[in-house]
Amino acid sequence: MKKKSLIYLIIFSLIFMLVGCNKEEKVITKENYLLDTLIQLKAYGKNSEKATNEAMDAISDIDDIMSPTKPTSDVVKINNNAGKDFVKINENTLEVIKTSIKYSKLSKGNFDITVGPLVKLWGIGTENARVPSKEEIDTTLKLINYENVLIDEKNKSIKLKSPKEAIDLGGIAKGFAGDKAREILENKGIKSAYLNLGGNIVTIGNKTDGTPWNIGIQDPLSDRGEYFGIVRVSNKSVVSSGNYERFFIKDNKRYHHILNTKTGYPSESGILSSTIISDKSIDGDALSTITFILGLEKSMEIIENIDGVDAIFVTTDKKVHTTSNIAKDFKLSSKEYIYEKR
Repeated sequence: MKKKSLIYLIIFSLIFMLVGCNKEEKVITKENYLLDTLIQLKAYGKNSEKATNEAMDAISDIDDIMSPTKPTSDVVKINNNAGKDFVKINENTLEVIKTSIKYSKLSKGNFDITVGPLVKLWGIGTENARVPSKEEIDTTLKLINYENVLIDEKNKSIKLKSPKEAIDLGGIAKGFAGDKAREILENKGIKSAYLNLGGNIVTIGNKTDGTPWNIGIQDPLSDRGEYFGIVRVSNKSVVSSGNYERFFIKDNKRYHHILNTKTGYPSESGILSSTIISDKSIDGDALSTITFILGLEKSMEIIENIDGVDAIFVTTDKKVHTTSNIAKDFKLSSKEYIYEKR
């Protein structure tokens, strides 16, 4: 399963277009499989090798503490002690959990890291994927409530209020890792870099020729590596959530991995793909999931009211919608879609 996913991710990375880089500029590229996905770091200039090594090490450390399966991770320790004891955790895990709670409040629970039991029930992306019964879903939904995440900030400790509850940081950990990697590269003096964490893109500065990065956005209705549009960015994060990422098909119906914590089923909001352009990748990670679940109108309202954040949405009627500030930097490249300008 992981080998197959790795092949898909390598193909997927081709949609992100790195155009016009100066070949004479020293470039270092590092790849690894972490956070259950392919990580690619590309940095230009002096100190790029040392910087990318340190950045990859930092991502590996984040994988160790936020993995849902590694026995020694903070996440596993918290889940194993649900309803029992507070668990002392790494300050990075604490930061991610606090940010998650912030977005849970913003979305009124549509983004909720206590989705763990529901993720396990569906098993999407694993060999155990299945459609649960309504009774199973109803029972599991009772375990989902971000208000049951108790935080002892002074002692850097977390406790889940009730037994059988479980957190899952899969919807936000990659974003945090991207931000940490960028911070390390910038502190090492890197002025131009491109990071791809399984489709979460983080850029530093511009390309080496001084022009913005051109990022191709995956077409949610086509094969991996096919894109419907290009967005130009400098020093930004670009994160997409869509029904094409992880899914299985049962009785001719597609069941994707973005679960609605209110219904217990994969989200059906009318959005096929949600792309967030932001300064911080952790924000893009959370907001891409939130907007995918909430639907177009609510999502446009939310994003238009957050400074420094923009969005590109694809809806089931094959229309593309953008927030106002990003329109000038977006170009539709597929004839299969209509650009609905506002």
